[in-house]
Formats: sequence, structure tokens, C-alpha cells
Amino acid sequence: MANDYDLKAPQILLDDLMTLRNDVVEEGREIFASWDHAIARKEFRPCALNMAYYMALRRRNVVDIQEALSAYGLSSLGRAESRVMQNLDAVVQTLSMVADGCGRELNYAELTDQYRGREYLEAQSLEIFGQKPPGRDTHIMVTLPPEAAQDGKFIRRLIEAGTTCLRINCAHDTPEMWQQMIDHARKAEKDTGRRVKICMDIAGPKTRIRQLLSRRQNPVVLPGDRIFLTGRQILENFAACDLVISCTLPEIIPHLMEGDHIYIDDGRVIGRVVERQRAGVVVEIDKVLKEKGVRLKAEKGLNFPDADIPIDIITDQDRQALDFICQHADMVAVSFVKDARDIVLVQEELAERMGDRADEMAVIAKIETLAGVNNLPEIIVQGAGKNPFGVMIARGDLAVEVGYIRLAELQEEILWICESGSIPVIWATQVLETMVKSGIPTRAEMTDAASSRRAECVMMNKGPHIFEAVETLAAVHERMMHNVSKKAAKLRALNIAIKLWPESDELEGSREGY
Repeated sequence: MANDYDLKAPQILLDDLMTLRNDVVEEGREIFASWDHAIARKEFRPCALNMAYYMALRRRNVVDIQEALSAYGLSSLGRAESRVMQNLDAVVQTLSMVADGCGRELNYAELTDQYRGREYLEAQSLEIFGQKPPGRDTHIMVTLPPEAAQDGKFIRRLIEAGTTCLRINCAHDTPEMWQQMIDHARKAEKDTGRRVKICMDIAGPKTRIRQLLSRRQNPVVLPGDRIFLTGRQILENFAACDLVISCTLPEIIPHLMEGDHIYIDDGRVIGRVVERQRAGVVVEIDKVLKEKGVRLKAEKGLNFPDADIPIDIITDQDRQALDFICQHADMVAVSFVKDARDIVLVQEELAERMGDRADEMAVIAKIETLAGVNNLPEIIVQGAGKNPFGVMIARGDLAVEVGYIRLAELQEEILWICESGSIPVIWATQVLETMVKSGIPTRAEMTDAASSRRAECVMMNKGPHIFEAVETLAAVHERMMHNVSKKAAKLRALNIAIKLWPESDELEGSREGY
């Protein structure tokens, strides 16, 4: 606490701050040296060095120092993501003036260096997402439905509403449909005079329900039901269970152990393995989202947060999609990235198809597992060291994998680390989802939409009211850009009229009748 320091004797705080600074420099340079071999893009080097300093700083508990600095009006370490050493040096210099009346003769950075990290981030965002949209500084990405391949006006309406990036999910539709979507996008660019970037998303080892066999007329599951999960394509009534499900990645089944949790349909159904058999596993259902049960369908996702499943991040289906992506897309989004080795595999696949041009393709790492969060600095170094690179906070699968309670905490950590490395972030999953589906947003969705401006891009999913939802999100971001930059308030004037209270006797009189 600040009381641990004698605020009348700032020299003690200054000494501790100087020790902190020197430790951060030493450890940060050591971290950067371990990353250096992976960095081929010279423009990323200062970003990586700043991220190394940030990781060194955040390994330490500096709560006491931070609170003591706040008592002097110097609480700036909490916003040091993009300029770690510049902030530390500025605080040291100012506190030294308080301590002995003059600034110490240290080699401090020029004041303009305070904003260099922000400039790097803007440059990276420009390279990946293109020019800032008119009237705001956050991009909006929309997942294209099949309709976008058939209706040439669909994408034009999206662009006019405020969309600047289009996402094609390669887990759905066909290459012919993808080509039609891109053709419509290029025509819409000419009609509107606005450039849009194309992001194509490979599914990775995402496990889904292939088919179902139910003893009931409708495959509705309730707590206490038993499901047999198998990798076999020909289904039969294994183990006399209420429902039999086959999955799209049968090689996962042998790695499931008794007690492992299984989340179905983004956690709407939660169960656990209670028995292993030769053909698969028996799963007992513990929770369902709706009291009357949840109806399962093919293509719904399966998550295994407890299982250690050694599966390549790129599937055969992904490799086929990459043949198309490398010819037509501006960026490739990679699902379920766990560590730097996954990025290496992606970069090798790009090099195989694009040769010397592989380093021009923007790579987006979708962070949706705890391993991905824990290894994020190394993932960033490997990705941004060779390619234009961004990170997507895939909140759907991430929440299922780590639990809803931890989601908000990890989301913040991802934002902080990415800002320290000048890495653009895509904020994804369920943004204005109720409005996209019904036309009317919830109150919580509006505050989430406002918070999403802390990212460089926000991704929305498809739905019948997507045009109105894009317009709403764009309007929210336009207003919020004047109030907040990342996690720092800009302190613009409040739009609140100040009313002087009446005299005390008048105030008492106004309360009569209450």
C-alpha cells in the first residue's frame, strides 16, 4: 500500500523505482535475446523489445510502488503497455525532481518516443485492415452468409453500413461460393469507392457433430441423459444410450479419459466421460442451457477442455482451403493456435504455396485456448517476426475452454500483451448478437460494443438484421473514439449540465411528500 512508504521521504520510493527500472531493463533484454532469432521483419524489432520489457515488468508485483506513485500524481505505470521504458524513465525523472529538486542525468528518451508504440500499432493496423473508416478508427469485420454469394447487392449494403473487412469461414460453403463472394466484394468496392479486406478463416482441429442417432423423435438432451460419442460413421445404438453422436475428428476419441468434461454447442450442453468402450465413450449430461432440454444438430461444436489431444493445427481440409486462400485473400485466420510451433506450420504452408511472397500474407492467430493465452508472447514473436500479424480474441471457444469466470480476465491480458507488441486485435464472438438476430440489442450488448473499441477491429456474425447492427456498432464507435483510447480516458468534457443546489431550507421543502 502507499502507506508502506513515507511520502515525506520520496527518496526511498525513488530507490525502489530505480531498482525496478534496472531489473526490467536487464530481464527484458534477456527475453528479447531469446526471441531475436525468430524476427526477420526489422520494423517489428522495437515492438518485440517493448513487449519483452512489458513481460519483465508484469512478472513483478508493483502494486505498492504504483499506489505510492499515485499519491504524487505519477500513476502512469498502469498505462505503460506501448511505451514501457519511456514511462518508467519519465516517472523516475519526475520523482527525482521531487526527491532532490532536480532531474537526474540519465539517458532518457525524447518525449516524442512516448508515442512511437502507438505509431507502430497504427502502421500494423493499416497494413492488415487498410485505411481507417470515415469518422471512426475501429474496423468492423462481418462473417459472410451463403446469401452473399448469390446476391450481388448484399456486400454493397454491408460496406455502406460501415463494414471494412469481410470474413469467409472456410468450414462452410464451397470454393465456388467463396469466389462469388469475393467477386461481389470487388464490384462493391468499385461502386462505393471503399476498399475492403478479405479474411479467410481455416477451421483447424475444430471438432463438430457429424451425425446423430436418437431413440427419441427429437434429439433433445436433458440432465442425466447418456450420450455415446464415437468416431465411427455408421451409427448403431451403442451401450443403449439416449443419443449416439459421431464426431468429425475420430482420432480424438482415444484421448478422452473418464472424468474429462465435454462441452457441446458452445457450452449449451455440458457432460463428462463416465465410461470408455472400444467404439467410443459414454458421456453423462450434467447441465443444459434450457429447462426443457437442448436439441442437438449436426455441425454443432464439441470442446474437450480437460483432454490433452496431440493433433496438428492444420487439417487436410484446411490445406485444400489454403490453396484458394493464398490466391485470393488478404489475411488468413488460424483457429486454435496453442504455441509458436503452430505459427511455424502455418508459415511453412504459406511458403509452399506463395514462395517469396509468403511474408506478405497477413496471419491472424485466433486465441481460444488457455495454452494460446499462456504462450501469447512467443506466438506474437513468431508470427509478427515474419508476417503482418494480428490476434483474434475468439471469446466463444475461449469461454468454453477456460470457463466464463476467467474469460474477462484473460481478455484483458490478451489486450495488454498485444498492445505492448503493437499487435492489432480483433474482438470477436457474440458482438450485438441479439440485435443481429432480432433487430433489438440488449443493454449488456451495447456496453460490450462500447468496450470493443479497445480493439483495432470488431467481428460480427451473420444474421437477418446485420445491416442495422453494423450501423449501430459504427455509431457507438464513432462516439466512443472521442472518450477512450485503449484503456486511457481522453478526459473530454462531459455532456452533463451542472445544476447548483438550492439553499438548504429550499431543499428540505422540496422533499415534502416523499
